[in-house]
Amino acid sequence: MTNQSINLNPVLIAGPCSAETEQQVLGTAKAIALKIPQAIFRAGIWKPRTRPNSFEGVGSIGLPWLRRVKEETGMQTMTEVANARHVEECMKAGVDMLWVGARSTVSPFTVQEIAEALKGCSIPVWIKNPVNAELSLWIGAIERFDLMGVKNIGAIHRGFHSSEPRVFRNEPQWDLAMKMRSRIPGLPMICDPSHISGNRELIPYVARKALDLGMDGLMIESHQMPSKALSDAQQQLSPDELFDLINKLGIFASSLPVEAKDPELQKLRASINRTDEALLDVLSQRMHIAEEIGTYKKKNKLAVLQEARWEELLRSRLEVAGAMGLNRDFVKNMYDLIHLESIRKQTDLTGN
Repeated sequence: MTNQSINLNPVLIAGPCSAETEQQVLGTAKAIALKIPQAIFRAGIWKPRTRPNSFEGVGSIGLPWLRRVKEETGMQTMTEVANARHVEECMKAGVDMLWVGARSTVSPFTVQEIAEALKGCSIPVWIKNPVNAELSLWIGAIERFDLMGVKNIGAIHRGFHSSEPRVFRNEPQWDLAMKMRSRIPGLPMICDPSHISGNRELIPYVARKALDLGMDGLMIESHQMPSKALSDAQQQLSPDELFDLINKLGIFASSLPVEAKDPELQKLRASINRTDEALLDVLSQRMHIAEEIGTYKKKNKLAVLQEARWEELLRSRLEVAGAMGLNRDFVKNMYDLIHLESIRKQTDLTGN
């Protein structure tokens, strides 16, 4: 691989999912630049969508808006490209950085076309992981750009599609991201918490996790009026919310508390974080199953609360907990709460 030279300090890329109007783009950019001038401004000009009747971006008319952002705020600008024409238009418009989306990364033909259009260019190009969890596709995409002499290449971890109902819109599968880093040492990698989360409430957790794993920055979607956004409204932060998050994360802080520099403590905390994530994932799956049971009970006109079943379940779980060395009172309290939440979900479904 060619040596990377993308400036990392760390990277923060922020802006709306889609460029919608000139006022929306400039308003969002100025609000971000006012409090986070280090940010790189992102906005989707062309939006590849699953359904043709979805908002697919304003197209080329949005490129002058990005130029105005750069002129009026001083921020660098960035957008997604999905073919050679997009590359050509972005280069003419003076866009500073490009990214290749997850839908494009799955197609070697598409990646090759974009890479050839950028042959020998020094413009930074960020490659998102493919929609499906196939590491070879992600690596192959980066190799294609490297073979075309593209000097500044980075990767964006945005999670992977799952057909099962999960907490996240796209499963993080952090292990694959870490394997990617080990396969291509020195490759800059940032995380896209917005697409992993799918909702703004989870963004702080995912962002912190990414930074704890040593990623080089974040790409976070921000819109001046998230509720009015034409695409992905539920996963965008307002500029003020973005500023609050960046403050809490402390990613531009010049120093860390002494305890945060203790490698052994950091290792143990990372282990706790992984365990908690697995615990929450299992709990989410359990609640999905409870909802399925509620649907079955409604269809078959069964009572939601079945005392005998609950008493047997609790008895067996407490036996296992004791064998594992867990405090039985603690486990009973935990299961009481889980049971109450399951009953609530099933009651909502059945109307009982």
